Amino acid sequence: MSATLQNRKVLVIGRGSGIARAIALAVRDAGAKVVVAGRDAEALAAAYKDQGPGIGAETVDLTDEESVRALAERLGTVDHVVTTASARARGTAADLDHDTMLKAFDTKVLGPILLAKHFAPRMPKDGSFVLFSGGAALKPSIGMLAVGATNGAVNVVARSLAVELAPIRVNAVSPGTIDTGAYDALGEEKKAAFFDQRSTTNPAGRIGVSADVAGAVLFALTNTFLTGVILPIDGGEQLV
Repeated sequence: MSATLQNRKVLVIGRGSGIARAIALAVRDAGAKVVVAGRDAEALAAAYKDQGPGIGAETVDLTDEESVRALAERLGTVDHVVTTASARARGTAADLDHDTMLKAFDTKVLGPILLAKHFAPRMPKDGSFVLFSGGAALKPSIGMLAVGATNGAVNVVARSLAVELAPIRVNAVSPGTIDTGAYDALGEEKKAAFFDQRSTTNPAGRIGVSADVAGAVLFALTNTFLTGVILPIDGGEQLV
């Protein structure tokens, strides 16, 4: 059974670009009132200023419980919460440092727990949370040790909260290789080679785009019989 997002309030935490932006716009277009939140509310507001009505901007730092609590108090009742927030901790065991790993875990694992703590009591019984995991949790690769460990922990949090918060639903989306601009740092040539390799081996035969992930989030928000599920949006990347 599917639910409508019409006139529901949805909080989307993350940057004003890439996957978070695609989600915010898709949810708004589905009829919801959207609040985007991140560490820089002014930058978020500027990112959406030309997108028409229906999107407000707020400040939140998921590594600061007082910030999460204050946001919950300001917003009051929220029907759905989506968090895409993350902090990168890439590198081999020899390269990683404690503070970088802790920040990644603090943002992506402990942050959603704090969101559940402060928002769930204000949500209706048919509300939901959508967390973000990642393909590295299921398919280890060199340089993705801390990323995989963090994403694996997100999977546990999603399944555990689904039981604890029921009937509020909790799911996680686990993207594979998505062309969001995050790979631009490789340089044009290396990025093209990487995408070509992934497209060749990926059963779907292509690289994902932000709209693929936004569609999965809409599904998770509106399917009322879906909870405790990790949705791999990766074109079958984990299978090969």
